Amino acid sequence: MFKKLRNRFILINLVATSLILVAAFSTIYVYSYNALKNRRPVPQELTLEFTEETTPDEIVRVRHVLEERVLADRSQTLNSLLISLILAGIAVELIIAIFSFYFSEEAIRPVREAYETQKIFIANASHEIKTPVAAIKANLEAADLSESNHWIKNIELEADKIERLNLDLLKLAKTDAIKEAVVLEDVKLRPLVETTLKSFESRLKKDNISLKTKFNLKDKTSIKLNPADFKEILEILTDNAIKYCKSSIELSVSQKSLTIKNDGTTIPKEKLPHVFDRFYQVDKSASGSGLGLAIASSLASRNNWSLKVASDASSTSFTLSF
Repeated sequence: MFKKLRNRFILINLVATSLILVAAFSTIYVYSYNALKNRRPVPQELTLEFTEETTPDEIVRVRHVLEERVLADRSQTLNSLLISLILAGIAVELIIAIFSFYFSEEAIRPVREAYETQKIFIANASHEIKTPVAAIKANLEAADLSESNHWIKNIELEADKIERLNLDLLKLAKTDAIKEAVVLEDVKLRPLVETTLKSFESRLKKDNISLKTKFNLKDKTSIKLNPADFKEILEILTDNAIKYCKSSIELSVSQKSLTIKNDGTTIPKEKLPHVFDRFYQVDKSASGSGLGLAIASSLASRNNWSLKVASDASSTSFTLSF
């Protein structure tokens, strides 16, 4: 994330200075060109000394040769000026790039420190919350509650919500904390996808949602990827599709991508760029913490995969390219 932020900072500086240099140097060159072009090569009032034996034709020829030499010198001067401006521009851009690289690190240092502090806080808070939530649930299960009590049911529901939120925070903290290289394995996608989807069969049946799968794969072909991260992203996207689906979900898998599409709730165009932001929810009344898609995006980025969203008047789709 910080590498992208630094590169964006450098790119903005280089683009801004390039535009300024092009405008300034173009003005200098055009002014010099017009100044030389509007000046006569050999002024008419210039007196040339010739002998009495010099003929008028020779005088014209000498003046013509002199004009050609002056024009050639002016052309060479303009070319030299152009080369000098280009070299100066390249030198300035290199200097700007070096200084931008150094100062970008200084500029994003407070952001990096704040981000690191936030990660530590989330991890620590999640671990601290985990124990009392587990204790509350254990005590509720152990309590002798022979009669149905809606207050106790409410406590159980809220405890479940806190537990799910805490698990999401722990996943997010774990994803942010991982620094080592991604371990790749030879994986057959179809069995992995089918196994992952089995855990959603009861929810699909309960909500009366049809799931259609399409595999554009060769049976014996395996793909090199991280199966744990792929499975986690697929679970998040499937859970999200079921949550906002009306009646049907379509999932298609190819050698290089996975797309899951659901009908029902659509996402307004202006909200699409924020879908993968942390704690962001298009529907504020919906259940959940708004961390699922942020976790999926973080996992995709860690593997150098691309996760994109698209939405039209009748459906929403997420595409993972790997």
